[in-house]
Amino acid sequence: MNAGAVDDMVEVPPGRVTLSDRRTRRTWPVDVAPFRMSAFPVTRSWYAEVTGQRPGGAHGDRLPVEGVSWWDAIRFCNALSGRAGLTPAYRFRADDGTAEWDTAADGYRLPTEAEWEHACRAGTEGPRYGRLDEIAWYRDNSGERPHAVGGKQPNAWGLYDMLGNVWDWCWDVYDAEVYGTYRVLRGGGWADEHWSCRASVRRRSHPTYRIDDVGFRVARSSPPPAPAPVGQLQ
Repeated sequence: MNAGAVDDMVEVPPGRVTLSDRRTRRTWPVDVAPFRMSAFPVTRSWYAEVTGQRPGGAHGDRLPVEGVSWWDAIRFCNALSGRAGLTPAYRFRADDGTAEWDTAADGYRLPTEAEWEHACRAGTEGPRYGRLDEIAWYRDNSGERPHAVGGKQPNAWGLYDMLGNVWDWCWDVYDAEVYGTYRVLRGGGWADEHWSCRASVRRRSHPTYRIDDVGFRVARSSPPPAPAPVGQLQ
C-alpha cells in the first residue's frame, strides 16, 4: 500500500463500544455508525503535500507527522476536503475562537473517540488487538523515535499503528468540567510504556499544544444507503 495516500481509507463496520471515565468511574455504551478511517496515521509527506509544512524534528516522508496541534489537525482535514471537492467538516467561529463540526458534511474529519476505540479493537475485546511488539512501536522497541507507518502488523480491519508510534487526536473534549477545552488523545506513542498502549487508554492535551509524539489520522462519515427504486421491495 502507498502509506499515507488519500485513498487508503478503510471501511469500518458499525458496532458498539463502552467508554469509561477514570475520574467519575462512569462507563457508558456508544453505538458507532459505519465510517471510513485512514489505514495509516497522516504522514509527513501527506501533511506537507496538503499544507506545505513539515512539523516535527524527525525526517522521513513515511514517518507519521507529529508535533501538530488539534487545531492543525482539523485545519488539515478542511484543506484536504477542499482539495478533494468535498464539503469541509469544520466551521470556525472567529468571534470566540471555537470550531463546530457539521455532521452532515462529507469531508475529512477527526474520528470521535468512540469511533477510534471501535476501530482500534476491530472486534476484539482485550486491551490490544495483538501482541504488542508485533503491532506497535513503543518505549521498549522504538529506540525512542518514531518509525515509518505500516511497519507493524495491522488489526483485523486493516488499520496500522492504531497503538504506538504516535498518539491520535480525536474530536472529543476530554472532561469539560475539569479540563475545559482539552481534547482526547488515543493510542499511545513511541515514548510510552506498554501500559499506555491499550485500546481503552485516554490522554488529554490542550488543542493548541504541539507535542513530539502526537499526530492524527483522518476519518469520513459513510454516506447513507441509497433509496431503493420506486416500487422495489425493501
